[in-house]
Amino acid sequence: MGAWFRNAKPYLLLLGVQFGSAGMFIFAMDAINKGMSHYIFIVYRNAIAAITLAPFAFFLERKIRPNMTPRVFLEIMALAFFEIILDQCFALLGMKLTSASFLSAVMNSAPSITFVLAVILRLEHMKIKEVSCQAKVIGTVVTFGGTLLMALYKGPAVSVVGSSTSHVGQPENVNDPTGSHWVIGTCFLLIGCAGFSAFYILQAITLRKYQAPMSLATWVCLIGALQSSVVALFAERHNRHAWSLGWDTRLFAPAYAGIVTSGVQYYIQGMVIKAMGPVIVTAFNPLRMIIVTALACIILSEKLYLGSIIGAIVVVAGLYLVVWGKSKEYKGGMPLSPAVQDEHQLPVTAPSNDSSDINKAQLVIHGDRKCDEETTLSKTES
Repeated sequence: MGAWFRNAKPYLLLLGVQFGSAGMFIFAMDAINKGMSHYIFIVYRNAIAAITLAPFAFFLERKIRPNMTPRVFLEIMALAFFEIILDQCFALLGMKLTSASFLSAVMNSAPSITFVLAVILRLEHMKIKEVSCQAKVIGTVVTFGGTLLMALYKGPAVSVVGSSTSHVGQPENVNDPTGSHWVIGTCFLLIGCAGFSAFYILQAITLRKYQAPMSLATWVCLIGALQSSVVALFAERHNRHAWSLGWDTRLFAPAYAGIVTSGVQYYIQGMVIKAMGPVIVTAFNPLRMIIVTALACIILSEKLYLGSIIGAIVVVAGLYLVVWGKSKEYKGGMPLSPAVQDEHQLPVTAPSNDSSDINKAQLVIHGDRKCDEETTLSKTES
């Protein structure tokens, strides 16, 4: 039971992350519908996340936190730009023009983009003759195909308990006959998806040099709050009241997103990325789509289309192919990705308390080898 839980722990953590992230989409859409600027929402979200994470990062990682270098700081600024500016800003802007469920559907193309980038940067091994590698490739293609199906084919609306004929969850201009807002919103979502994938790839690279996931998440949220503040000040320069909050989801949504989605989620994903690589993290995003779609239909009264249902089935099938291939890869003892290999290598300089143990272990190993050699030599002479 203990071994099973250790093996399943990363997957259970990622499952919990998807449920927490799904709630953020629902609360954010409701706050935006009540007049909150999505630029202001992003500023408050990341500021709250940084304030929440900072004490834990300072005390829990004070012994393992490496020194900040100019290169690491530049990578943190790039991480904040990819995740906060490209992903969050463009994703929420696209959600305003489409819907919360459509946002979660389009973001499912992230595993495909992440897998391709990981292969290019050699964060994932490509042995096409291996069954596990074939499963990951096929699963990635299937997932991307299901996402395209959801984006390009709507089909007839399906009546769901709790949903209504009027699409309360999205602006009225989304349903214009030309579909121009839907197309523009999809383009914004794809930009956000590209930033989302680039964030995970760069995070895996940065964690090799700065092996303190919670501190890294705190820095990303802090720098992201500053970067998004500049964008918000420019975008809302004619609306001074945009920064005001109310005692409703306009206050609860950024607080929830900052603590649960930005804070806890970044930390958990950082741990899983260090252990299993970035592809498996983004492979769980399709589950969030299903959760968001169900909640959006019930809470926000969004319409559910036949194309979304068919696409969701295809996407989930691709997801399980990727997860199955990844699990088979680890069970089969295939070489770990470079990001994981670095985590298992002994440091060049060990702490003074552990150096004697390491030297003793080396002496034991060399002694065993010497005994084996003497035994083999004696047998040969006899």
